[in-house]
Amino acid sequence: MAEQILSKKNPEKSLLVSLTKTGGRNSTGRITVRHRGGGARKIYRVVDFGQEKKGIPGEVTAIEYDPNRRAHLALVQYETGEKGYLLATHGMKEGDRVLCDEVVPVSMGNRMKLKNIPQGSQVYNVELERDRGGKIVRGAGTSAKLLAIEDTYVTLELPSSEVRKISEECYASIGMVSNPEHRYKRIKNAGRSRLMGRRPEVRGSAMNPVDHPHGGGEGRSPIGLKHPKTPWGKPALGVKTRRKKWTDKLIVRRRIKKKRKK
Repeated sequence: MAEQILSKKNPEKSLLVSLTKTGGRNSTGRITVRHRGGGARKIYRVVDFGQEKKGIPGEVTAIEYDPNRRAHLALVQYETGEKGYLLATHGMKEGDRVLCDEVVPVSMGNRMKLKNIPQGSQVYNVELERDRGGKIVRGAGTSAKLLAIEDTYVTLELPSSEVRKISEECYASIGMVSNPEHRYKRIKNAGRSRLMGRRPEVRGSAMNPVDHPHGGGEGRSPIGLKHPKTPWGKPALGVKTRRKKWTDKLIVRRRIKKKRKK
């Protein structure tokens, strides 16, 4: 699998936004997400997940690295003179043409409504609700497979192995997200992890009883509980946390859990 060649240029200034770091804290200063903080300085690139410029052809002028995500970005120059960042497709290169409309040629990087995409195609950056922009299948090297088109829904097999229905009026991009080699990269030292904004984690069993339900005991004692718990005493590991119940009726098959390697 050939690695994508990145352009040697600075990011487009008009598409950069500075974001304030939170360190895992909410508006009142309380830590709501643990083990977050620090990290290398980075500027956010404004990505057009919905490809708002429908019917306007564009040309890829650069494939760029993005410090905020695993996938690469494609800088597109539209015929109107405007520029925009899109999620780069695997295999995309400078000079390629992209187009977003209801019906467009079935070509890598083009975007159109699901009902007009041939069955068996690979798609990514898929909308869950019409005109809300791509929400799922955006990670590096991921793609969904279009299985069937029936009634007003399209059936997709997602990277998680879940099979679900999505409205045929939703848009999706053709191909696979760039940088599939990312899955083989390893964080080789603690410093690299800190640069990514991750702070050290401590096992609950290594804490005192006052700090964690697993804490206490002499030496390497077991947790002493029937089931593992979170630091706040709620059940952990294997407990369902899914909240979007309104989409349950559209799930044809739940994802197949992979067994952990011992």
